[in-house]
Amino acid sequence: MLKRISPAVRASLLCAGLTVACLFLALPAGKAAGPTVVQIEFDDIVHPVSADFVKAGLAHAAEINAEAVVIRLSTPGGLADSMREIVEAILASRVPVIVWVGPSGTRAASAGFFILEAADVATMAPGTNTGAAHPVSITGTSIDEVMEKKIVSDASAFLRSYSAKRGHNASVAEQAVTESRSFTDKEALDNNLIDVIAKDITELLNKFDGKELKRFDDSVHTLRLRDASVELFEMTERQKFLSWILNPNVAFILGAIGLVGLYVEITHPGLIFPGVAGGISLILALSAFSVLPVNFAGVLLILLAIVLFVLEAHITSHGILAVGGILALVAGGLMLVEGPIPELRIHLSTVLAVAIPLALITVFLLRLVLRSHRTVATTGGSGILGKAGTAITEIRKSGKVRVHGEIWNAWSRDTIHEGASIRIVGIEGLMLEVQAESEDKR
Repeated sequence: MLKRISPAVRASLLCAGLTVACLFLALPAGKAAGPTVVQIEFDDIVHPVSADFVKAGLAHAAEINAEAVVIRLSTPGGLADSMREIVEAILASRVPVIVWVGPSGTRAASAGFFILEAADVATMAPGTNTGAAHPVSITGTSIDEVMEKKIVSDASAFLRSYSAKRGHNASVAEQAVTESRSFTDKEALDNNLIDVIAKDITELLNKFDGKELKRFDDSVHTLRLRDASVELFEMTERQKFLSWILNPNVAFILGAIGLVGLYVEITHPGLIFPGVAGGISLILALSAFSVLPVNFAGVLLILLAIVLFVLEAHITSHGILAVGGILALVAGGLMLVEGPIPELRIHLSTVLAVAIPLALITVFLLRLVLRSHRTVATTGGSGILGKAGTAITEIRKSGKVRVHGEIWNAWSRDTIHEGASIRIVGIEGLMLEVQAESEDKR
């Protein structure tokens, strides 16, 4: 039986516990973890997927309480709506945002210039350029003078609304919109469009460690970037796939594959694979075209090309309709997506690589179908109806005949002698109705 612990022993144990706790707290603490900087790799066209990617990166940085976000920017530009989403996300970011155009040889053109100017810290690597931000029509139609002035005025006002507050030269920045002016890294620095030139992100972090920033909401933040660990934030596999589909050339090829696959399935039911592959490809293409700036004149030309291919299979035009269909498909493909930059348009090489094989395949398959419909059956009962043969037995109501080397049961309303020539005038199941050739001639 355990003895009861005396108050004195209990007090001694309590003192010992407190002593151990004090010693533990007095031990030197391990080295505290340094600040974290989230690096977003933006090496893409500005479109809805890349905009969602940047917003996800900024949200992640806020969740982990990162000290700063560095967006490594390399883009030819893109869609205005997506650019505005990115700019709004940067201006509202709880974490300071540094945009670095790099490495050397890259650019932040058109929409990329707006993104660069929105950053808390705008930087460029040596040998880079930015600017050329004049709005371009994305509807496939020319902009009249009045409408162009409105669009340019709106874009200029949007840029001025935040570039001046970032401490940049808003009047010079506006020239990138109104005059499509471009700037080298040195020109951008001399004109107070960026804050510094840095050859890499390590140099960038060292230069801004301890610097005081005035945020867009007028709050003040001092950057603590010494010994910062850089966490790379990249696109998910889903985002990479969606971004790949949004390439107009890929979308055009997927659309062509979808049309051919569905046509093969319709004309040859039961193959299954062409229908499944075609359906998936067509859905992916339509999802891309729903986001891309599609010109409906291009859509009509492509539909006209399909009609001409169908007519070529029905009408002997000596290839004129097929050539017209190819020309309509090429013109429609080139006009189908009218993006503000060349990277958001369909290339001539892609259109030719799709148009010619698509025309040949469509016309070939159509002719096969039409030929199969026009060909008279040469096997089975329907294939021998009206054919001539020989009676190999005397036929009195029933007997046997030879037709195309095959022996059939036959019957006749009149007696037919063995060896007489006969002609088939009807068929019921496996029994042929015949009559003598001489009677048929009369």
